[in-house]
Amino acid sequence: MSPTHVAARARAATVPAQPSVVTAAAWLRAPSAAPGVFRVRPLHGEATASYTQRLADTYQLTLPQLLDGAGITLTGHGTPPTAELHLSPAARHHLAALACIPLPHLRRALPHLALPDDAHDTEMAAHWKRLEAGQQPVRACTLCTRHRSHGATGTAWVHRPPHRLVCPRHHQADPRLASTVRTWAAPELATAHHAHQRLLRHPRASTAWTAARAITSRWYDHQQHLTHRWHTRLTRLRAANPHLTTAGNASPALLTRDLVIYPETVALARALAALPNRPHLDAGKALNLIAHRLGLPRLASNANDPLRAFLTHTRP
Repeated sequence: MSPTHVAARARAATVPAQPSVVTAAAWLRAPSAAPGVFRVRPLHGEATASYTQRLADTYQLTLPQLLDGAGITLTGHGTPPTAELHLSPAARHHLAALACIPLPHLRRALPHLALPDDAHDTEMAAHWKRLEAGQQPVRACTLCTRHRSHGATGTAWVHRPPHRLVCPRHHQADPRLASTVRTWAAPELATAHHAHQRLLRHPRASTAWTAARAITSRWYDHQQHLTHRWHTRLTRLRAANPHLTTAGNASPALLTRDLVIYPETVALARALAALPNRPHLDAGKALNLIAHRLGLPRLASNANDPLRAFLTHTRP
């Protein structure tokens, strides 16, 4: 029996018996959404295509087979993370029923599930849309994914905010590679993750993080201040993840940059968020305070240093 027939039987079993006389109005009514057997929980920020694929994996179906069995017409071709799946409102209701998850919960978890331009679309339809490189989701923690997929798959794609760079529970991260990076060799990354969560409570967290990441990225690229510490961390990550050296044309130093500089970026962001406004700011004292926060004896007072430029010219 084909997967389509299996899904059709499941739908039929949930519909109570009706009189044999079928009216014209009955033919015009859209079929009700059939509840699924498995409750598949979404990951926060997960791409719609990723979630739908995980749901299909749970039922041991392909994504087209799953949608066809739910009565949803699929057009186009694509796969996550390079393409996203857009569902009509009616199709969303059927997906939520099949996943055994209330639709409002799905909307909160899947950022691309509800689109404002199709609010009046009554078709049971889904279509693929290609994503630009900067819009593509990244790989989620494989162990978190397996836990929420009934063990059917370890692959999921999420639109991850900066404060979720690592999974502190399973010591994994994703620097946009085909496979995840194990971070157990650098436990300071998990510590930085927890510090980042505390930073988020500060009213200037967003601007401080943006500035700190730009500054530490510049230091990393130009080998300033923290080069020895970052080189040591990179060496540990490479030893724990041999696949980093065979990840195509990009160097491990570039692929793991966000991970390598993460603890210092968080520390710098927290220091910047706590600084007073410019009329009360002493740049020299601020540099000494930040050096202490970064575990350095001092920061070189180079006029071209991005931190000094931020403190004296950029910061309001």
